[in-house]
Amino acid sequence: MSLKQWASNGWLKPHQTSPKEIQDLLAIVRRDLADATGDISADWRFGIAYNAALKLCTILIHASGYRPEKSLQHYRTLQSLALILGPERQNDAVYLDTCRIKRNTVEYDHAGGATKQDAEELINFSLELREAVMLWLQHNHIELLGPGDDP
Repeated sequence: MSLKQWASNGWLKPHQTSPKEIQDLLAIVRRDLADATGDISADWRFGIAYNAALKLCTILIHASGYRPEKSLQHYRTLQSLALILGPERQNDAVYLDTCRIKRNTVEYDHAGGATKQDAEELINFSLELREAVMLWLQHNHIELLGPGDDP
């Protein structure tokens, strides 16, 4: 499937991004990756790292000219990772969906569902994903990057 097919299905809407929007999202990613290493519970560290990964996927989908519909918004944003960066990232999309479910559990249902190891793994994954997204932007949408935006 492709983003174009997703749009035909009504799952995505056209979206015109801007360098400012991408810069704002990258600022959230920087903040979240810094905050996720703080002295707080593993649940919150996990949730913050999840938000960074979600924003990175949002950057990809917005730069590709789309935004997800409200229904299943997080799910579709995460699943677009493999459509945009390539099928070799499919396992990463599956991993992030597992993280989405765990994040919902620790935020809405009960405390203690994320371990320190879970948080560290997702932080490290998000750092690597940030590098991949920045490289993709450099190769595909350099006009959206600001000064000093290096992978």
